[in-house]
Amino acid sequence: MPIESSQSVDSIVLLLEEENEERTQVSEREESVGEMVIRRGAERDMAGINRLLNQVLAVHNAGRPDLFKANTKKYTDGELQAILHDDERPVFVAVDEKETVLGYAFCVFQQYVDNNILTDIRTLYIDDLCVDETLRGRHIGRQLYEYVLEFARKKGCYNLTLNVWECNPTAKAFYEKCGLKPQKTGMEKIL
Repeated sequence: MPIESSQSVDSIVLLLEEENEERTQVSEREESVGEMVIRRGAERDMAGINRLLNQVLAVHNAGRPDLFKANTKKYTDGELQAILHDDERPVFVAVDEKETVLGYAFCVFQQYVDNNILTDIRTLYIDDLCVDETLRGRHIGRQLYEYVLEFARKKGCYNLTLNVWECNPTAKAFYEKCGLKPQKTGMEKIL
């Protein structure tokens, strides 16, 4: 922005704030990252999302076939459509210039209002984050995570949480590298 000598410091600050606010509004809709764009998922993304959901299921089935079925879908098409339209369960996708889904993040807002023991903080829970297995190592997952983290901040969330399966040490290492710390530990004894 060119600055004219007749402008006061206050008017320059105001113009910069307005310019920054416009950028923030644009970045809330979509964020361009190189040739990749991160945006809210839409019905047109369902085939790509389902392809990645199958990759996640294969990892979980390989690690815990006693818990995860093989060759099935996590969501029916109707369930996925409903999620994509639900503002309380935002889904973000990373797409290339051809609109191919490179990765996604399924999120859920959580809040326990008037709970007997829990405070009423607002949390954004990442239910699922995946990058196409052929594209890993290109920082797409990190960019998706950072986008979701900033989205949670803008929405006034206290924290961002997720669960990771012990049978997926690569995912666990990725989340630790992103700065996440254990909040609680789920344990089991198979009988």
